[in-house]
Amino acid sequence: MNYEISLLTTMAIAVMFALSLNLITGFCGQISLGHATFQGVGAYAAAMLGQAGWPFLATLPLAMILAGLLGVIVGLASLRVRADFLAITTMGVGFLFVGIVRQQDVLGGELGISSIPDHGLGRVGFMALALVVCAAVAALSVYIKRSWMGRVFIGIAEDEDTMRVLGIDVPRYKLAAFAMGTALAGLSGAFYAYHLNFIGAESFGFVESITVLSMVVFGGIGSVPGVIIAAALLSVLPAWFQVIGDYKLLVYGGLLFLMMRFSPGGMTGLAKRLFTAKAPAQGGQS
Repeated sequence: MNYEISLLTTMAIAVMFALSLNLITGFCGQISLGHATFQGVGAYAAAMLGQAGWPFLATLPLAMILAGLLGVIVGLASLRVRADFLAITTMGVGFLFVGIVRQQDVLGGELGISSIPDHGLGRVGFMALALVVCAAVAALSVYIKRSWMGRVFIGIAEDEDTMRVLGIDVPRYKLAAFAMGTALAGLSGAFYAYHLNFIGAESFGFVESITVLSMVVFGGIGSVPGVIIAAALLSVLPAWFQVIGDYKLLVYGGLLFLMMRFSPGGMTGLAKRLFTAKAPAQGGQS
């Protein structure tokens, strides 16, 4: 029973994390190769606040705020760069974060932080809270996508120059997407820290950034249901198949390549093509 509870909690955290990147990359078209940095900021903030005596629930908003503030800083830099240059910028931020954490004893250094206090909710209670928060993040993602802001995000992703001509304040919306996405990543990081009771710099490095990007691409960039399914599936595969855990970067990197080459729309795009190809055939038979 404990194994199933842990697995469900892991899935909920992964879905939160993937949806946070989907808001930036899927909705607004900003490629981030250092998204794990913001999860790391939330995780370290929650862990250190917990060690200082803060209750778990009180650490959640502060973890979001700190991750969101860093997101604003990185977002301001992203306003001056596009496409590949933005990806390189965020990747550099990720390497910088890992390097700083490893050099600072107050952050646990190479050994990480292992004395994270108990959240006091019990295994089932913590899992239930993670699932509820995950559902709330999913609902928020759907709401944003259907809102005016979401339509602007998608318009920027498709043709940024046209949106500028239409009078849209593109920098403001890009910054808003980065701030919201990174804040949600920080929220997932707080849950991650208290779920494992241990965090280290390697947990938020380049491999994890590629992992979450793979979830978004595999599910379908911009698709909320697709990303939820992909994140839930890919988060438990290493537990089911040990070889995936041993070669995580290779497997997820290969998955990224195959999806971008043969099905850029991910599972969602593939399902749509199969459905539209099948529908005319059925209509012709009738």
